[in-house]
Amino acid sequence: MNKSALIYKYFVLFLALISIMAILFVLLSIIAVFSSSPVHPKLLSMYKIVERGTPNTLDYRLFYTRDGVPVSAFHDIPLYSDDSKKVVNMVVEIPRWTNAKMEICKEEPLNPIKQDVKKGKLRFVNNVFPYHGYMWNYGALPQTWEDPSHVDKNTTAKGDNDPIDAIEIGSKIASRGELKKVKVLGVLAMVDEGETDWKVVTIDVDDPLANKVNDIPDIEREMPGILAATRDWFRIYKVPTGKPMNDFGFKGEWQSREFALNIIHETHEFWNNLMKSKDSVKGISTKNTSQANTPGLISAEDAAQAVAKHPEPSSEGPPIAISVHDQAFVQRTTCEPVAPKSA
Repeated sequence: MNKSALIYKYFVLFLALISIMAILFVLLSIIAVFSSSPVHPKLLSMYKIVERGTPNTLDYRLFYTRDGVPVSAFHDIPLYSDDSKKVVNMVVEIPRWTNAKMEICKEEPLNPIKQDVKKGKLRFVNNVFPYHGYMWNYGALPQTWEDPSHVDKNTTAKGDNDPIDAIEIGSKIASRGELKKVKVLGVLAMVDEGETDWKVVTIDVDDPLANKVNDIPDIEREMPGILAATRDWFRIYKVPTGKPMNDFGFKGEWQSREFALNIIHETHEFWNNLMKSKDSVKGISTKNTSQANTPGLISAEDAAQAVAKHPEPSSEGPPIAISVHDQAFVQRTTCEPVAPKSA
C-alpha cells in the first residue's frame, strides 16, 4: 500500500470516528434533556376550561376537560409536575386583587370551581385595610386532602376536609381557573375555627423571580414585607363577618420549603387513601375519569352527563354589588416574627 492510500485510509477512519462521536454527543444531549424535563412538560396545556351557568350567580361553574373528556379539578389533575416532586400544579381559584370566594367544590361530581355561598348569597371577602381582596393568586393543590380524622402534631388540630391551599406570589395576575406550574417555597400553619388549614407559598416557575427564590429567607430578601402582610391578612380577613381572628401553629412563623414539601406529600397520601377507600366521606365526591381501580371512577359518558346537568353558559351576568369594594378596618392585637431565628 502506497503512502497516499495509507493517508486516505486513516483519513476515512478519522472521519468515521468524528461521526460516531457526533452521534454519541447528540444521543447524550437528548438523554440529558429528557432526564431533566418534567414528566408532564405539556400536560397543563391539555386541559381546557368549560364554563356552565351565568357569572355572578349561584349556578356558575368552571369544569375542566382533557382531550374532550370532563375531569375532576380535585382528583384528575396531577399534583406533581416533575420527577423532583418540588414543582407542583396549582389550580387558581381566585386571581389577585379580586373578592369573589371561588373554590373547588368538593361536594359536587367532578368538583367544578364555584363561588362559595353563605346564607343563600354569593360570598365575597372584605377589603380589610390596607388590602383589597386577595393579595396574591389563590388556589389549591390537586390530589391533596387535609384529612378531618387526622390530628396534626404541629397544630394539634384536625384537617379541614379540603385540598391544601396555595398562594402564588409571582408578578402576573392569573385568570380564574388557570393551571400553573409552581415552585414550593414554604408554608404557614393556620388554624381556622379549630381546623388545620395549611397555606403553601409558591411562585410560578416562569416568573422573573423564580430563580432567585427557593425558600422563606429568599422571599424576605427579594420581596420584603409580603410574608408578614400575608400572615396578617389570613389572621383578620374573617373578622368583619363576625368571626374571630385565626390562629397559627409555630407562633405564626413560616416554615421552610422542605417542611412544606413534607406536608404536601402527607396530604397527597391522605388523598390516595381517600380515593382507594370504599367508604364515602361526608361532603366529598370522589368521581373521576382517570384514577383506575378507584370506587369513584366513572365513564366519559357519565362525566359528560354530569356537566350537561348544569345550565348552558352565558357570557353576561348581573353586576357585582358596589358594596363589595367597601373597606373594613380591624384592630391588630399581635405581632410575631416572620420566620424562626437562624442559629
